[in-house]
Amino acid sequence: MMQTNDKLKVIVISDGTGETASAITRAAMTQFQDKDIFFTRYKNIRSREQIDAIFQEAALHHDIVVYTIVSVELRAYIAELSKRDHVRSVDVLGPLLTTFSNFFEAEPDYKPGLLHAVNDQYFKRVAAIEFTLNHDDGRNINSLEEADVILVGISRTSKTPLSMYLSLEGIKTVNVPIVMGVPLHEKLFQVDQRKIFGLTIDSDALFQIRKNRLTRLGLSNDEGDYADMNKVVEEIEWANKIFAENKRWPIFNVTGKALEETAAEIIKLLNMRKMNRFKQSKRFDEPAEEKKAEE
Repeated sequence: MMQTNDKLKVIVISDGTGETASAITRAAMTQFQDKDIFFTRYKNIRSREQIDAIFQEAALHHDIVVYTIVSVELRAYIAELSKRDHVRSVDVLGPLLTTFSNFFEAEPDYKPGLLHAVNDQYFKRVAAIEFTLNHDDGRNINSLEEADVILVGISRTSKTPLSMYLSLEGIKTVNVPIVMGVPLHEKLFQVDQRKIFGLTIDSDALFQIRKNRLTRLGLSNDEGDYADMNKVVEEIEWANKIFAENKRWPIFNVTGKALEETAAEIIKLLNMRKMNRFKQSKRFDEPAEEKKAEE
């Protein structure tokens, strides 16, 4: 029975955010532009009791139910209520799960809310990329504490491309140049020093990189001391002196290394630190747990 005035109410039920079911329904409704439609969305549905309450409303007003539920039991329950209460319903996810299960000859994980988790990772990467772009080459240094990783090194030590690579992994990255004769910004020493990673390079490799860059730009090696070997050695020694004074900064030599290799080493160290903090927190909790067990 169609609602009066052709006004259609769609009830979206999901064990996640319900965005998938809403988007698919809206796409279908573009083919019925003369119809008036509005949505009610119920998120994080995980129990029969929640579904019972929703179907009481749907049956009363002759609504359509569109649902994305991964639980086999809850999908079967919705189908049962639809038949019993004469409520039209559309299972968006179930047929796909069945088809893929047959194709892969494997059972799905049946974990609700996974798409939302994937979307969270996507938005985390986007935020990290935006942050990294806004903090390239020492810019916006006053918000340095928001970074996950801070790269420090002289020119042509892969700071910018490495920053971008890390940001694609969802890691907010700042890169700060070391310029010979110019003290590093005081803000750098006010943040958590474990975030800072030094980048160095062999003098021969740096000389060749800078020489090649001048050639690509159509400039001569005689113009300035950018690609002067003595200057290159001085800059590296200046940076090494800074690194020696800040012993908590891990130093990575990027000579002959692909970005992926250096990034993997940094990510590995970050994960090790995270694991160590987790273990320390567990050890901190142990005495309280033991005391509770004794009681």
